[in-house]
Amino acid sequence: MKKGFDCVVTNFLLIFKTLVNYCEMKRIAFVLDSKNNFIPENAKNIHLIAVCGTAMGALAAMLKDMGYQVGGSDQKVYPPMSEFLYRKHILVNDGFNGDNITGDMDLVIVGNAVRKDNPEVKTVAEKRLPFCSMPQAINHFIAKDKKLLVVTGTHGKTTTSSLLAWILFHAGFDPSYVIGGMLKNFNSNYRLGHGQFMVIEGDEYDTAFFDKGPKFLHYPPFLAVLTSIEFDHADIFKDISSVKKAFTAFIEKISPSSPVLAYDDDSNIRQISSISRHPFIFYGNKPQSEWYLSESGVNASKTVFQVHKDGKFFGKFQTPLMGEHNLLNALPVIAICHHIGIDHHTISSGLESFKGVKRRQEIRGVKNGVTVMDDFAHHPTAVRETIRAVKPFYPNGRVIAVFEPRTNTSMRNVFQDIYPLSFDGADLICVRKPPLLEKIPENERFSSEQLVQELKKQGKDAYYFDDTEPIIQFLSGSVRPGDLVLIMSNGGFDNIHQRLLNAL
Repeated sequence: MKKGFDCVVTNFLLIFKTLVNYCEMKRIAFVLDSKNNFIPENAKNIHLIAVCGTAMGALAAMLKDMGYQVGGSDQKVYPPMSEFLYRKHILVNDGFNGDNITGDMDLVIVGNAVRKDNPEVKTVAEKRLPFCSMPQAINHFIAKDKKLLVVTGTHGKTTTSSLLAWILFHAGFDPSYVIGGMLKNFNSNYRLGHGQFMVIEGDEYDTAFFDKGPKFLHYPPFLAVLTSIEFDHADIFKDISSVKKAFTAFIEKISPSSPVLAYDDDSNIRQISSISRHPFIFYGNKPQSEWYLSESGVNASKTVFQVHKDGKFFGKFQTPLMGEHNLLNALPVIAICHHIGIDHHTISSGLESFKGVKRRQEIRGVKNGVTVMDDFAHHPTAVRETIRAVKPFYPNGRVIAVFEPRTNTSMRNVFQDIYPLSFDGADLICVRKPPLLEKIPENERFSSEQLVQELKKQGKDAYYFDDTEPIIQFLSGSVRPGDLVLIMSNGGFDNIHQRLLNAL
């Protein structure tokens, strides 16, 4: 028995010595990170596979600003990320090809959309180049000396984290951030600050093909926000139970000294909190919560609302953001800012001066009295709340909802019976056939035609389209002054926004 054990130890030492010799031969000083990928300590030449993902693009730009030589590759490259990387002088190869990987690369960062059979991944393995995931790179290069403010949840992550980053900057805290959306105040989805805080949008999606755990498990929060827990990402989560397990794992990893600000009217959050020993601070609409909203209303182009803390009036605020869901995004931000010592006046002026996030209720243009708005909404709840939010701001026209089911979840029939309930506030509805439906097994595919049929049964003015061009032709002949065309998709939607404006 001892002889067998000695043999195992000897083989391990031999393998480790070989690896050390390899690194010395390459003159690389390295550290072994938590997932057993080697990250070179003195890396200079870094390549990102799937660099046009919003967070991957932010990481590429941060590394570029820090003085690293950065390049990347992706497929179906489109604005705004393609333009953003071009302005940062980051070369992006269009398409994945093993020839994009050269032997002088010190580190390859692999995006979570990349599969193990990707030709560039294969070349990385053949050349035995150091590689890691995006969260590992963020931790190693950027976040390790910061107090992390991590925003998680099925909905509202991008707006909540963006608003938090802006108010911290507005208050003089000089924060860093990496967020899954372009902040209009900075025209960027990242920032390298010198202050102690870093805001991170914590995604529950998997990390990489070699690390199937959620990305947010990599980030140890100083403070965390949990906005909501609903079923999503049907390509990686089996059911709502598996989603809750992921968020439970996140909470269990947080230090007991770091509270979680959690939305008070989410049954899944309440279930998790009831069995957790971790401290929670609840916010929402319930008077028994530590932070809650009271009165709210629309005043010209602003939403005005009141906030209470521990049952007492805390303050009155106003924001250009539309909808109650955005007030609930703002509430934990107010709480965090108060917690770290930002005064009421600074919080208030920060809220008022926040310009929003691209692709979140973003007005792309107005032509002949018709407003064209772009929004990232794709989950049934997000579609419902976005329509509900914008309607009071366009009282003199119709809300025309244009929907492209494009995510790995919305292209599946898991929400087939729920989507018909999401368009109640729309006056006219256009639904496109999912553009990548061949990726989904036939028996799991979402039917846009069935959705339109169900909407018509409800008395809705709804139309189905196979492609984008017929939608543009239909709308250009149907819209009237005062109408809002609300276009909802998580993708580029064939540049429908600008093409419609041109047609008008």
